[in-house]
Amino acid sequence: MLNIVPKGTGWVEVICGCMFSGKTEEMIRRLRRARIAQQTAIVFKPVIDDRYDVTDVVSHSEQRIQSVPVKTARAIEEKAADYQVIGIDEGQFIEGDLVAVVRRLANIGKRVVVAGLDTDYRGIPFEPMPQLMCEAEFVTKLTAVCHQCGAPAHRTQRIGGGKERVVVGGTERYQARCRSCWEEPTEDGEATGQTGLDLNGE
Repeated sequence: MLNIVPKGTGWVEVICGCMFSGKTEEMIRRLRRARIAQQTAIVFKPVIDDRYDVTDVVSHSEQRIQSVPVKTARAIEEKAADYQVIGIDEGQFIEGDLVAVVRRLANIGKRVVVAGLDTDYRGIPFEPMPQLMCEAEFVTKLTAVCHQCGAPAHRTQRIGGGKERVVVGGTERYQARCRSCWEEPTEDGEATGQTGLDLNGE
């Protein structure tokens, strides 16, 4: 699909979805293909995401690619100047105006691939991913498998509580849930026992 874009033109690709939907795995696949095509590529990850490795981006399926940990969007812009393809994992954790940086990079001819959560554990849009989806030429929304029933899952369920919006974790703290099995969290982050789908209309 991407061969319709004229040579020398930059663009933005967003890969989004809930946790365990394969976002990082898909980003790694695209960056590896770019390198096979002899394109210069660099990958960035937020410094707070050290779940599997301090420097490498590692998917839940244990695929990995070397990356540069950064705290801010500005740091990405400063380090990406010499590369044709730029991967950014967990875009929702990058501080600063990531949308503006991604736009500027695409405007000067870069291909920018951003992966991240489109909603948080409360089901609320997780900035700046929604804005990046509007900026992007190509958006891929992935689903996971519901940990409860096996249906297509599009939401992230936090288990074990904690009301902070950003809590980095894996299967010990989060599950993928479908519309029926997802539970509305209380103010302290605990699940209410009420599913997101009210079959009685109450």
